[in-house]
Amino acid sequence: MTNNLRNIPIRKALISVYNKEGLAPVIHELVKAGVQLISTGGTLEHIRSLGADATAVEDITGYPSILGGRVKTLHPKIFGGILGRRDVPGDITDMEHWEIGPVDLVLVDLYPFSETVASGAPRADVIEKIDIGGISLIRAAAKNYHDVVVVADRSLYPELLDLLQSQQCHTTLDNRAYFAAQAFKITSHYDTAIFNYFNRDVKLTTFSHSLLETPLPLRYGENPHQGAVFFGYQDSLPRKLHGKDISYNNLLDIEAAMRLIHDFSEPAVAILKHNNACGCATCPDPRQAWERALKADPASAFGGIIVMNRPLSDVLAQEMDKLFFEVIIAPSYGPGALDVLTSRKNRIILAYGEKVRLPEKEFRSLLDGVVVQDRDTLVEDPASFRQVTRRAPSPAQVADLVFANKLVKHTKSNAIVLAANGMLLASGMGQPSRVDALKHAIDKARENNLSLENAVMASDAFFPFPDCVELAHKAGITAVIQPGGSIKDQLSIDYCNTNDMAMVFTGIRHFKH
Repeated sequence: MTNNLRNIPIRKALISVYNKEGLAPVIHELVKAGVQLISTGGTLEHIRSLGADATAVEDITGYPSILGGRVKTLHPKIFGGILGRRDVPGDITDMEHWEIGPVDLVLVDLYPFSETVASGAPRADVIEKIDIGGISLIRAAAKNYHDVVVVADRSLYPELLDLLQSQQCHTTLDNRAYFAAQAFKITSHYDTAIFNYFNRDVKLTTFSHSLLETPLPLRYGENPHQGAVFFGYQDSLPRKLHGKDISYNNLLDIEAAMRLIHDFSEPAVAILKHNNACGCATCPDPRQAWERALKADPASAFGGIIVMNRPLSDVLAQEMDKLFFEVIIAPSYGPGALDVLTSRKNRIILAYGEKVRLPEKEFRSLLDGVVVQDRDTLVEDPASFRQVTRRAPSPAQVADLVFANKLVKHTKSNAIVLAANGMLLASGMGQPSRVDALKHAIDKARENNLSLENAVMASDAFFPFPDCVELAHKAGITAVIQPGGSIKDQLSIDYCNTNDMAMVFTGIRHFKH
């Protein structure tokens, strides 16, 4: 229910905007209602070009725009009219004494600071786009929302116009409180952007992240009884071409899929389930890559997420369509491919274009706070591998070790990945014991009739005992990649030497909890 207390007519409006787009209908409505307009510089000229009359701010203050436009509205005649409380006798007396007229509407936007930074403009130009007068006007009007309505962005013009027309240029307390909240959202985002710019050099340790975009409603949260929205830059998401609304779990899987595929330059296809790859393969022919990825664990692939880093052809789409899956992600799709894949109305089809976009930082809520860390972007170069056994891995094994190490990085800890010939054979993840993770992977490979003879093993952390390499050897695995760093590394090295296995250390741990 609308709160009609303090229903105030708009008699005087201060209008000063950088971007004039969409302003004309608002001006026409204010003029029609007989509202007195006050303005500055280019906005004043724009208002007059629309055939409307307006008073220049300098005619009220007695001061021109000075310091190259840095000071225009910063004057008691202006701010007193905005901040003066209409129900406080002392404020009324002061306004009458100093001949300050009340301002009922402040329509102001801010200099395009973030856009200027993004353009690569020199620092001097960036500094001049730090708004002072505009943000002061907005804050003053929002503070005095009991008496003043503030509109701080052109995206709000349609709502303002509707209000002017439906309420005959009057505003309620609820109206003004709503626009004040919008204003403070805008100013807080603006200040955060400025801080982040300065903090590039200063490097203060602080959490500062602001998103001005409208949140994306999700189908539901982690479970259907939990509501959820996505706050973020929606252009960072792959473009949705088809399907039902995205859920919280869909988003987690999409992120995991995008992070995984980002590490592959060669043609690759992966199938994910609950953020972990249950199938993955590289092959010059994407169709063969798909067939090999699916072969790893066809049962788990059911209802999963498919991601690839090459355009999806019509022929491959027909093959994929035989499997039930929730989401498919590819750079692009052939016309025939989309015809096939969109036959299921709920299937989510996403396209990410030429390049996967991933943030430099990642955030995780913990207790009543947030942990911020650098995203794990490291992909080891084989040249950095340290051979610790007498036997060296063959060139083919090195390729498989690199492949397996990429996958283990994106698998939940404790993590073990088994691979051969550019194909995921099986993985074990999320186990309290690394031995249990390996046992699970071996059992999974055997369950799917995949031979482990001459396969390789990747581990996301070191082996504190030789039990994992012993199990691997008995299963037929001949080469191992792991970070190293245990005080008992030599025990695993000795076992490998005794049993003619190759092992390399990366010196890098890739935990993913």
